[in-house]
Amino acid sequence: MTQNNPHISRRTALRTVAGASLVSVAGCLNNDGGSGAPGDGTTAPGGQGPLKRVAVEGTTLVVELTADADVDQINLIQPNGEVFGQREVAAGSRQVSFEIGTSYAPGEYRVLALEGEETVVETSLPIQPDLGIMEMGIGRNQPEKMWDGPGDEIAEEAFVTIKNQSSGPDAITKLLFIGDVPYSSDEEGTNYADNEDVSGIYDPEADTEVNEVVIAAGDQITIYSSRSPFAFVPGSGTSCTDEQQTGEFNLILESRVGEKQVSKTYNIQYSASTESNNCDLTINEA
Repeated sequence: MTQNNPHISRRTALRTVAGASLVSVAGCLNNDGGSGAPGDGTTAPGGQGPLKRVAVEGTTLVVELTADADVDQINLIQPNGEVFGQREVAAGSRQVSFEIGTSYAPGEYRVLALEGEETVVETSLPIQPDLGIMEMGIGRNQPEKMWDGPGDEIAEEAFVTIKNQSSGPDAITKLLFIGDVPYSSDEEGTNYADNEDVSGIYDPEADTEVNEVVIAAGDQITIYSSRSPFAFVPGSGTSCTDEQQTGEFNLILESRVGEKQVSKTYNIQYSASTESNNCDLTINEA
């Protein structure tokens, strides 16, 4: 971090659940038994054989059958070729489901419809998440984007809007702010970055920190920090000075599926102030 006169010191001590949405992952089945282009959960006219629709609803894979379907079992095969699950089709039943949760292996899955031991029809579909950070802001600057709570508490926290832009659900397990924020998440601050028991995610409804937040395929949600990354700690770390200061930090999300990280870099500016905790903060994407 730099400023107009001697360099700024770094801080030495660092601080809902998505609603399920209906998203078709296989699209519509065409007359060749493959997956069609639509991704809106609708069914194409003249769908192939007994499979009417295959879709992910929240964290569940749903297989719908046609009215005249003559099958007695549906198998779901994982990307590695192993059986994920088998479901018997009861007489008169038109739907079976598989709970895939947020601990599945992402990749191409196959759905097999069987009559006895013979495969009547098969289709494949990708099930994998793709998380993107859409917006991030500080409570002190955008209180209208925060939960309804005490102003001084909200001022120290941040909101992050995330979209799952692909075909599988995921769970966000950690929210980190690393770098030149007033109260970083690493060893320069609250030091929970490597602590598996701390997520840094606040749930306003439960009024507590939660272990994870589930985000369905196609969903967009907003989560909140719980460890006050934009709090000024007296006597340590980044405090306001009588000179403008600038720096950079990384916003990092950790997720359960594929154990992936999603990050975005931001510039941060501290205005000049005669009080150590009273400067204005401005952020923008780097």
